[in-house]
Amino acid sequence: MPLPENIALRFTEEDAGYVTVRPVVKQTFRLAELADMVVSVTGKNAARVQQIFRAGTVVYNGHRYWWDGFASNEIEVAGLLARFPDDDPARPFNSAQVTSVSLEIGGGAQRSLVGLARDEASAKKLFQKQSPWEILLTAAKDSTPRYEKYSHAERADVFRVHLSFEVAASLMKQMLDASPRALRKKLAALQPPAAILFFIPRANSAREQAPP
Repeated sequence: MPLPENIALRFTEEDAGYVTVRPVVKQTFRLAELADMVVSVTGKNAARVQQIFRAGTVVYNGHRYWWDGFASNEIEVAGLLARFPDDDPARPFNSAQVTSVSLEIGGGAQRSLVGLARDEASAKKLFQKQSPWEILLTAAKDSTPRYEKYSHAERADVFRVHLSFEVAASLMKQMLDASPRALRKKLAALQPPAAILFFIPRANSAREQAPP
């Protein structure tokens, strides 16, 4: 039986793993749109994609989606996944192309990520020479970021820089000193990051944005 071309979905907001009493919305996705959403969660893992197609449910971007599950075979899924980008360790790091970063706080079960977009971190406090964004990029100059992977969730290549505690503490102090009030409030309670992840969108990757 061929894969369905269109899939009727329902979705609602999800709160801390529990479905809320908020309204359920109905929407029809094309197969490519559903695949895009699922790959954002699973990466290019054919077995997981098949499992989610069959289960008929996935949590994406704070929403839980349901549909009538359907079977798929390895060849069909491989064809769907072929258009999605692969990791490219040979890709060079270019700080001018970075559009967002994540500060990696802690490790293991206590690991958390705090995201900062370029626009958000580019504003600076009056009389400061550098913006928080410029300060973040200095970490990439002092230690060349290492290629990690292509993130299907972020639609970007990910580069990582590990920080010593001393370097991280100094970086956070500089950022706090340079941050306007709103950003300073966001950063004030954070511990010095163990690493910074830099995200560079992949040019010309044929992806279709899955709503909402």
